[in-house]
Amino acid sequence: MKFTLKIWRQKDAKTKGKFETYGIENVSPDTSFLEMLDIFNNEQILSGNEPVAFDHDCREGICGMCSMHINGRAHGPDDDITTCQLHMRKFKDGETISIEPWRSAAFPVIKDLIVDRGAFDKVLQAGGYISVNTGGIPDANAIPIAKEDADESMDAASCIGCGACVATCKNGSAMLFVAARVSSLAMLPQGKIEAIRRAKAMVAKMDELGFGACSNTGACEVECPKGISIAHIARLNREFLVAKIKE
Repeated sequence: MKFTLKIWRQKDAKTKGKFETYGIENVSPDTSFLEMLDIFNNEQILSGNEPVAFDHDCREGICGMCSMHINGRAHGPDDDITTCQLHMRKFKDGETISIEPWRSAAFPVIKDLIVDRGAFDKVLQAGGYISVNTGGIPDANAIPIAKEDADESMDAASCIGCGACVATCKNGSAMLFVAARVSSLAMLPQGKIEAIRRAKAMVAKMDELGFGACSNTGACEVECPKGISIAHIARLNREFLVAKIKE
């Protein structure tokens, strides 16, 4: 297979970027998207050109670092996957593929396809954890938790913080990410102790860092590689409202 690649090139955060067009041939349909970029970069290095900078780590859909827009979709033209799980068989032979970084004021471009997603870390630092002393490791049945609650908490905790929800939302909202973090703790007894402080602190930090308001379109759920439901946003809103009333 051969492709035309339109790749966003940007030297650094202060330099204006632009799309540059390249060609690549002899790509196996079973090659992953990141492997294709590896092959492309190897060709660029052998030709004496600067390779394209892109972020990656586990390449197993766990770390969320392989964040990029491909043909207008977060993580590319497939459902419930990260970019590292995307394969070239999802494209047509000879197709032109546009590759660009996340577009969000809260995720500034560092270089080429790499963005700074440190804003998510700051939101988590504001309250996405349990700091109270919960004692030693209890027996699994010491604190009974309904299976429905445990399942919902684990579903929310599956968020990998890739930022696809932010990049997809027309307002650049982080509501799904924050809601997933709040839900993963709000459904468990250990998380209820700091529930009031957590909801207020995380929402305040989200606003401070420049994330937009929820657009209510549901686009974040569609592009989330872990399929996290926007129902968690409703829980976040309830948690925040209760916190403000108690305040």
